[in-house]
Amino acid sequence: MSTLQQKIDRTIAVLQQAAREYSPVAFANSLGAEDMVLTDLIAKHQPDIGMFSLDTGRLPQETYDLMHKLSARYTLPLQVYFPASELVEDYVSRHGMNGFYDSVENRKGCCFVRKVEPLKRALTGKKAWITGMRREQAVTRGGLEMSSYDADNGMFKFNPLLDWTNADVWEYIKTNDVPFNALHDQFYPSIGCAPCTRAITPGEDIRAGRWWWEDPHHKECGLHAGKSTPLTKILVPSL
Repeated sequence: MSTLQQKIDRTIAVLQQAAREYSPVAFANSLGAEDMVLTDLIAKHQPDIGMFSLDTGRLPQETYDLMHKLSARYTLPLQVYFPASELVEDYVSRHGMNGFYDSVENRKGCCFVRKVEPLKRALTGKKAWITGMRREQAVTRGGLEMSSYDADNGMFKFNPLLDWTNADVWEYIKTNDVPFNALHDQFYPSIGCAPCTRAITPGEDIRAGRWWWEDPHHKECGLHAGKSTPLTKILVPSL
């Protein structure tokens, strides 16, 4: 079993290699617990990696509070991208303000307007991007690789926390006094848009509070559901 320090060392090595070989590279910060770990590690060890977040227009107040804390704690700038107003207006006119509850198709359409399209703009000109996704998070993420070629976005993608456990994430946060979303203390392990996120009960899956009305195998927003090809040239310390 790997120690947390070994996992930290491996994550730093992945970040360093991504910055060295695939510059310009950007970190897509969803402001979840995992992403706050990466924020801290990037700020300390690889501050030349750009960082951005997507403001969907429906985020909880606690997420905006965390954005403010992040800016006060770190010198690393957080660039925020918003959905195109005309796309939001068109979606709402056709499906209503909360039409995403009506079908998986409608929900994914809302995610496209509020997340996927802004992501495309955020990644323009980049050669690689970094996420805080972990295999343990959901059934849809069991096949994740540490690195892969993201065909949908035409660039490389890195998941440096791939093999971290939820306990690893929180040990790092507590040990390093990393700021985190206050909703985590209210039984929200995974936080997205306010109308699509709820608290979970003990024993439920960590992402049970996301799009809880859908089958677990559908629970991706489109940011990470595309085709990818694993890379083999990531040379990092073994776990």
